[in-house]
Amino acid sequence: MKVALLGYGKMGKIIERILLERGHKVVLKKTSTTTFDGLKSADVAIDFSLPSVAVDNISECLTSGIPVISGTTGWLEEYPKIVSLCQEKNGAFLYGSNFSLGVNLFFQLNENLAKMMSKFNQYKVELEEIHHTQKLDAPSGTAISLAKGIIENSDYTSWTLDKNREENQLYIDAKRIENVPGTHSVFYNSDVDTIEIKHTAHNREGFAFGAIIAAEWIVNKQGIFTMKDVLQIV
Repeated sequence: MKVALLGYGKMGKIIERILLERGHKVVLKKTSTTTFDGLKSADVAIDFSLPSVAVDNISECLTSGIPVISGTTGWLEEYPKIVSLCQEKNGAFLYGSNFSLGVNLFFQLNENLAKMMSKFNQYKVELEEIHHTQKLDAPSGTAISLAKGIIENSDYTSWTLDKNREENQLYIDAKRIENVPGTHSVFYNSDVDTIEIKHTAHNREGFAFGAIIAAEWIVNKQGIFTMKDVLQIV
């Protein structure tokens, strides 16, 4: 498989190493100072860039007929635009706020717990996410996905970073601490106890491996996909 890497930072370099270990070939390493030369020879593109360039990267792939997966967060206000472009071009696109197998199982656990707890209004929900200080967006895309999973299965209507939230708002506590790959916790607090589920990433390897699995899966497909499609999580 020939792969275009859109973004060649820490994640891009880890993805490259695992790609080569799995027998794939990297035909483009796109940075802020290089062009898209080599993109059209790729079977698939993997975007781990910056919020400011992700939409341009994804659009270039779809316009060129290259399936693309993106793990870049912080640009989702333009997600409908990408969906429309993908449909217009009969392309293939997969966005994942987190490609880790463990996190995607955690997403499903979070949704199931939210459905179960929706009957017990004595519990109030809060989220906490901790990442390294280099992470540019807050809250994390993973935290937003967790919040969405709760909102769709409860009486909460939106999420907020404001501690002084309204009754129907879900509070996300976003913390930035050196050398933390990513920790996400969901708390159900009552006057008498707390129920907590938590996912802790030990390194970035899981994110990279999951992205490659998604890239291998999406080749020769058309449509808008998620990691639930890749992992067949129902």
